[in-house]
Amino acid sequence: MASLLLRSAATLIRPCLQRSNTPVSSVLLSRLYSDKKPPETDSFVMNTFLGRMNTTEVFPYPDVMSTEERENIAMFVDPVNKFFEEVNDAARNDKEETVPPEIMAQLKDMGAFGLQVPTNLKGLGLTNTQYARLTEIIGGYDLGVGIMLGAHQSIGFKGILLFGNEQQKEKYLPMVASGEKIAAYCLTEPTSGSDANSIRSRAVKSDDGKHYVLNGGKIWISNGGIADIFTVFAQTPVLNPATGETKDKVSAFIVERSFPGVTSGPPEKKMGIKASNTAEVHFDNVHVPVENLLGGEGEGFKVAMNILNNGRFGMASALSGTMRKLISRAVDQVSNRVQFGNKLEVYGVVREKLARMTLAHFVTESMAYLLSGNMDSGSVEFQLEAAISKIYGSEAAWMVADECIQLHGGMGFMTECGLERVMRDLRIFRIFEGSNDILRLFISLTGLQFAGKHLRAVQSSIKSGDVNTLFSEGFKRTKRVMGMSTVDSINDQVHHKLATSANQMAQCVGEFGGACDHLLMKYRKNIIHEQFLLQRLANASIDLYGMAAVLSRTSKSLSDGSPSANHELLLATTFCQQANSRIKTNLASLSARFDIELDSSMADIAKATTENGGVVSVHPLRI
Repeated sequence: MASLLLRSAATLIRPCLQRSNTPVSSVLLSRLYSDKKPPETDSFVMNTFLGRMNTTEVFPYPDVMSTEERENIAMFVDPVNKFFEEVNDAARNDKEETVPPEIMAQLKDMGAFGLQVPTNLKGLGLTNTQYARLTEIIGGYDLGVGIMLGAHQSIGFKGILLFGNEQQKEKYLPMVASGEKIAAYCLTEPTSGSDANSIRSRAVKSDDGKHYVLNGGKIWISNGGIADIFTVFAQTPVLNPATGETKDKVSAFIVERSFPGVTSGPPEKKMGIKASNTAEVHFDNVHVPVENLLGGEGEGFKVAMNILNNGRFGMASALSGTMRKLISRAVDQVSNRVQFGNKLEVYGVVREKLARMTLAHFVTESMAYLLSGNMDSGSVEFQLEAAISKIYGSEAAWMVADECIQLHGGMGFMTECGLERVMRDLRIFRIFEGSNDILRLFISLTGLQFAGKHLRAVQSSIKSGDVNTLFSEGFKRTKRVMGMSTVDSINDQVHHKLATSANQMAQCVGEFGGACDHLLMKYRKNIIHEQFLLQRLANASIDLYGMAAVLSRTSKSLSDGSPSANHELLLATTFCQQANSRIKTNLASLSARFDIELDSSMADIAKATTENGGVVSVHPLRI
């Protein structure tokens, strides 16, 4: 087998040697490493696009809280649960489409508006993991209140926390942490939903250089009608010192409602999260002091994306809380409801639903705390993991709510049951803070861009005579051709009871990397236009991260002797088996002729429908 691999590798790398301008003898004598090193990252998801597993941020499952931090957050759990169980009335909030003043006052007293603001600036100073634990509780009771609080701190003033200078932090954070002032994040415009670079709001520096004059309008702003502090994004003319050229770039600003020219519209009428205020915000010749520039001039896009990436982790934890409550409601229903002489819980169809609901919750929760733990450990490259947790959590929660209603039958459809409100509230999560469709493209294109840079670096290394890279790439490609795994086993990092699932993941990572390699070689830069393929690639990536999260979590539970370890083992192995099947199907469809032809047919149907202004087929009755 070894000699066969050597001969096969030689066959694959010979064309590379022949294309090189350096004779083979010179190659062997040249330095082994090129100056152009491939890009490196500890991100698990990013590395899978190269067909390799960097488990630095996956194993072991993070245990980032000190004893003191664990005790501190434990002190909040029961009071917060009790408040949302006994004091806050989610149905009333939904009906009245507001959070009542007395509830707002009590939330302020609890410190709920400054969970992650440092204690010296009047906040609670919670870590990401502690924050996630509290958002999980809120998500189980009232997503409307959760959005109000999240829009305030997860994104509203998060830019000040991440990018503000000391003066900005000292001025603004105490007032937003106490809840004295509410914050909002102003990015979306009528022409710039997912495309943040296309915003038209504009800020031009005044002649005296003391202000930026801001004009424009924002739509669908959470807390927009009640906020006093806004993080606003606008185009500004930026001079390039090297070229002398002035070009519009997005900049970020801290804007106060008290500044003349700031107004907001009436509350929007929405499908769900009605308790949270959503409104348009308008800026008419607003003079924003230059010291309120957030980050550097022209760095607004980076500020905006970092805020969103940093805030998304809380969505998965909140939605896992929603799912936990829905599953409890479903179990109560099927354990007590009798039909055809038996309780619903004995029927196979019902059990299948409960199993899928429980699996979805387990994966979401595992992702949420893996991500928050990595962030608390100092990870800075988690944008793909955050996007995945948002996509998976929002779609899983929607499925769980839908099935919970189904298990309640007609009662689930009634307002008094309360489930229809939860489902209405959940619908927005697949849209805001990056729609799931756009985030899927973001995952695939970001990962492929990283893989493309690595590919170019490898090609450069080979041309410069790096023999190690030459043979390494040759062996890897040979193994793929022969159907062998290109990823080393991680059985030493997982509990031995999870060995089979770990091997499934390793094989899938290797095949995933091969699929990415194939797409880059076939389509090159045109891959950006192959969105049918990019969606499937993203789905495979989501499943891979889900496998990593549950394997890591369950390994820790088994090693720690957790009372639910054996159940978690069942959940993890079941999910990995399902994910393994889905990944293989998605990867195979990237090059399968049948699937590609089907994509073309789907595109043709959509094109015809669009050109016709609606359904093309003639009504069967012809009248």
